[in-house]
Amino acid sequence: MLNHLKAQPADKILQLMQAFRVDPREDKIDLGVGVYKDADGHTPIMRAIKAAEQQLWNVEDTKVYTSLAGDPAFHEVMIELLLADSAPRDRIAACATPGGTGAVRQAFDLVKLANPNARVFVSNPTWPNHLSILEHIGLEIVPYRYFEPESGAVDFDGMIADLGQARPGDVVLLHGCCHNPTGANLTLPDWQAVVDILNSTGAVPIIDIAYQGFGDGLEDDAVGTRLVASACPQVMIAASCSKNFGIYRERTGITLVICETAEQRNVAQANLAHLNRQGYSFPPDHGARLVTMVLGDAALRTDWQAELDDVRRNMLSLRKQLSGELQRLTNSNRFGFLAQHRGMFSRLGLSTTMIDSLREKNGIYMVGDSRINIAGLNVNTVPVVARAIAETLE
Repeated sequence: MLNHLKAQPADKILQLMQAFRVDPREDKIDLGVGVYKDADGHTPIMRAIKAAEQQLWNVEDTKVYTSLAGDPAFHEVMIELLLADSAPRDRIAACATPGGTGAVRQAFDLVKLANPNARVFVSNPTWPNHLSILEHIGLEIVPYRYFEPESGAVDFDGMIADLGQARPGDVVLLHGCCHNPTGANLTLPDWQAVVDILNSTGAVPIIDIAYQGFGDGLEDDAVGTRLVASACPQVMIAASCSKNFGIYRERTGITLVICETAEQRNVAQANLAHLNRQGYSFPPDHGARLVTMVLGDAALRTDWQAELDDVRRNMLSLRKQLSGELQRLTNSNRFGFLAQHRGMFSRLGLSTTMIDSLREKNGIYMVGDSRINIAGLNVNTVPVVARAIAETLE
């Protein structure tokens, strides 16, 4: 039987990580992998998470299962964090998942259960795993225009024109904030126009929000998601706690489904529990419990938000520094968009030849579409990277 298996294409980001690891150069720079790093290149445990772990160590007296959908207390704090009061609580189904990827997968699987013929409209470009999961479960993918490479801005007219082709029963996948891989985000008026097109076509939105707090702050980063939640009759949301709580390896995420009625919510809740049962039964609890503790304790939440704001401001500072250095070295505003983008990522618009040259000559690693992780920089490496990019352009 196993001799009939076909080799799967290697994940390009994982390949890049391996190539970086074996590179012997001490001055190499990793701008590929999507994790936050401090000025020393370390991904620390956030203070509030460490404090919660210490508290949990003292009081936890069992490792018994929670429920198929996870701990209801985790659902409550995440609904408040993501949605505030933008949707009635009795119309929201929720399930904890293994990370944001698990949340995305559960949302797509729910779509497949509800409408196997649904088309899923996906931004061009998007996070590659979106496409991989959709292809794997057999849902039709329809790309919509999103990013204008030359300006580094959202191609909003193209986006709206393409979304206008959706039909009732179709799904539109949106990035809640800090678009991956481009860093180019919708404005509030843009979000309102998206809501209008969703309601006019009857398409159902799925919002993937993996970076709340990394863009303009916790509340500002949730504005688009909350607007959609308040204005559309049915909404799915896939959220990750990996980045904003720094608990990557704990695999903590959540899928939310906003329904039209409380009765519909009960059916959706049962289906989410069913999907969890088919995939992994009970979701992991450790990370979810830490998040619940941090968000439910005033002192821990204040400290967590302060550290998260420091992380956000650091990335904004690095964006401005890199944009300024490139403007100075190239004598142009070609990379001015870097200061306007938000989150961990931006696309530089470099060719494959340039990307290969930066890796081979300078030990600077970035994904093949020229996506860079801003958090992979620090104040000392920004001038090095800017100089190498400018020389590559000559």
